[in-house]
Amino acid sequence: MASLKLRKSAGVLHADLRALEPEGVVRMYAPGQVIFSTGDKGDGFYVVVSGRVQISAVVGPKESRVLATIGPGDFFGEMAVVDDAPRSATATAEAHTKAVFVTREKLLKLLERRPEIALNIIREFSARMRSLNQKYVEEIIQAERLAVVGRFATTIVHDFKVPLAIIGLATDLACSRGSRMPLRRQARAMVSKQTLRMKTMLQELIDFTRPGTTPAELKPMKFAPYLNSLAQEVSAELAQRGVKLVLETPPPSVPVNIEPQRLSRLFYNLLNNAADEMKDGGKITLRFKKSHGELQVEVQDNGKGIAPEIAESLFKPFATFGKPNGTGLGLTICRRIAEDHGGRIWVTSQPGKGATFSFTLPLAHKSSNAAV
Repeated sequence: MASLKLRKSAGVLHADLRALEPEGVVRMYAPGQVIFSTGDKGDGFYVVVSGRVQISAVVGPKESRVLATIGPGDFFGEMAVVDDAPRSATATAEAHTKAVFVTREKLLKLLERRPEIALNIIREFSARMRSLNQKYVEEIIQAERLAVVGRFATTIVHDFKVPLAIIGLATDLACSRGSRMPLRRQARAMVSKQTLRMKTMLQELIDFTRPGTTPAELKPMKFAPYLNSLAQEVSAELAQRGVKLVLETPPPSVPVNIEPQRLSRLFYNLLNNAADEMKDGGKITLRFKKSHGELQVEVQDNGKGIAPEIAESLFKPFATFGKPNGTGLGLTICRRIAEDHGGRIWVTSQPGKGATFSFTLPLAHKSSNAAV
């Protein structure tokens, strides 16, 4: 028989553990010795007299994780005994360990005679599960944070490919033999514009991770000059991908309150997403409608369209739907930009007939001094 010299276990009284003394058998374990393994029959219950026992389980592909370390005066192996199921974890002696083993049959008979012991064991078991749940909630949150960082990094790499390519081209032009001053000035302007574009992208990512930051700094300006300049720049980029940008109607020369760099990001995202869906080239059409104090912009492509079951989720963060590059964050940022401008954004599509992304911009008040 075992002579237990135990401290009070957390949640289970010293006297309760002593009640197990006449029922148990002393067992000795060397460091590293497996006491029981996952899947073994739950044939008994252990109380540690001296030493330490490590409880571990496989939580991933061949990845073993330590769930708990059991010291003197504590117990383990209760779960399989209570639910009469195979062991759900592995117990290994961490040091020279002396433990009392009580068979399942003897333990159940003792619990029938002393129901207060059962209550204390259940309380201790509940406390352990709460602690374990909290531990894994914290680990899951940490893992998700790391995953989000990885997704943001992927987004940055994807979105920076085009401006970096343009910067590289401009550098080659400026440094080529016999390059004249006008060409150098053009290259410098290209580099400056794309650098500002990347800076804006980074700021959008920062804004996405910190909602409620400084509101957009909107200023009144004429829409037509802004859009014509943007279309000229983007058309050249899209042409390199075999995509033609068409303005079905001239942009209206109406005053709108916008933050030019942020609104340009919205256009870039929509146009590049459309081009991504037309691997073999195609056409993107821009339309403009003015009504009820707002300007509606439509971006239509002639790609394969969007399945109805995913259309409603397109603006949710990280909704990639099989897209090989990016993380699906682009459309989420588009929605935020549209809303920060006081507008809204939506999509309509029929499979096989392309997709149309539409967004609105409130017209500036007549009293505003819009820049021409």
